Amino acid sequence: MSHQRPRIPEATVARLAVYLRVLTGLADGGRSNVSSGELASAAGVNPAGLRKDLSHLGPCGVRGVGYEVATLRDRIAGVLGVERSRACVLVGIGNLGAALADYAGFGSRGFRFIGLFDADPARVGVAVGGQAVRPMEQLDEVVAATAATIGVIATPAEVAQSVCDRLTAAGVRSILNFAPVALSAPAGVDVRQVDLSVELQVLAFLGQQRAAAPVEVLA
Repeated sequence: MSHQRPRIPEATVARLAVYLRVLTGLADGGRSNVSSGELASAAGVNPAGLRKDLSHLGPCGVRGVGYEVATLRDRIAGVLGVERSRACVLVGIGNLGAALADYAGFGSRGFRFIGLFDADPARVGVAVGGQAVRPMEQLDEVVAATAATIGVIATPAEVAQSVCDRLTAAGVRSILNFAPVALSAPAGVDVRQVDLSVELQVLAFLGQQRAAAPVEVLA
């Protein structure tokens, strides 16, 4: 009788992706080992949090030695399924959408855009990231033919919900939303929100708070 590993929390999965990025960089730079403190610092977490996250993967490091970079990288990659190619569709080929479509980093992490879509006839047929932009009328057909399960929305806010509805109706079950609006999706569909303006506002507040903090004067 096989036993399934307990479900890894979503927040931990997000941090595992960050650890994978850091480890990949270390491996590319020729590093063979890394301490928990160094890895935690590079990923922006504390060492205790790092060890708790990695505990979901089973025994990984050696006390006093740290982690073997290539081994830990491959283990996290296996858990996240990086070795499997995932078909994605991207809707909204404005400045942001075009930049996303042309970003080579997605391919190295196991994601490939098999369809780029836009409602603007002026953008249809234009080559972006090595493929032509398609009209929205072809969305259902492409999702069905490729079994794409991930959709990226980079449209204006006012049409994002209708695009979300089209994607989920076509069979997409995971959505990354860059439009500055909260989306409503059916049960069984995962939505991740990336609101760049909110992130900038948080950074501006933190900077303002830091500037206003009293400076400790040493006697």
